[in-house]
Amino acid sequence: MDTSQLSGYAPVNGLQMYYEIHGTGKPLILLHGSFMTINLNYGSLIPELAKNHQVIALEMQGHGRTADIDRPFSYPMLADDVAALLQYLKIDQADVLGYSLGATVGLELVIRYPSLVNKLIFISSVYKYEGWTPAAREVYPTIEPEFLSQTPLKAAYDSLAPDKEHWADFVNKLMKFDTSPFDLGTENVKAVKKPVFIISGDNDGVDLQHIATMYNLFGGGVLADMEGLPASRLAIIPGATHVSIMSETDKLLNLINSF
Repeated sequence: MDTSQLSGYAPVNGLQMYYEIHGTGKPLILLHGSFMTINLNYGSLIPELAKNHQVIALEMQGHGRTADIDRPFSYPMLADDVAALLQYLKIDQADVLGYSLGATVGLELVIRYPSLVNKLIFISSVYKYEGWTPAAREVYPTIEPEFLSQTPLKAAYDSLAPDKEHWADFVNKLMKFDTSPFDLGTENVKAVKKPVFIISGDNDGVDLQHIATMYNLFGGGVLADMEGLPASRLAIIPGATHVSIMSETDKLLNLINSF
């Protein structure tokens, strides 16, 4: 079967998860950020990535075309959903690219299902809640449905969501999750043996010390001239914010393709 252009819904842990497949080659899973859709998050990257990969993009619980269900958001459950989708698609192993929420879900996926992941590209996120800057942790709880009502996020929701009346409940539910303290576990992160590429903006709300700590946990921060380069990598994109970093298409492509 030709899967170079394919979309559908997978029965996954009580969800009907929407997914798209673009291109052929080594599988690359794309995991979006909070409130995002496939196109909003990765619309400019997919055509380029699909030239050399079988790109599998999905929409997580409550996002885009995937309806919400009566289940709280949690990183273990979201990672379980991704693992179940891979099983449904009969994919034994894939590279994973995640942004923000999707990056942390990708890291949880590596922790819970290490055999499924070959490499992880971890863009603009944290492995514990305190990894966000104090300013970010102060502003996130103030976000309410009305704040997002005139944004592309709401327009995309209105055009794709199975239940457009669920918007306010969805925002409140997701913001409660996004602002709840969590910690994937320093020892769990340190135990990850797969290569991880951390990419962040220089001012995107992720604490720079947290980024350095993560990179060290993944084996970075060594004297590579003496010890050799580690498998994991770190890149800080200058002049990039949490929102604008995904618009840095050329820079991201150069980094992703080099990995």
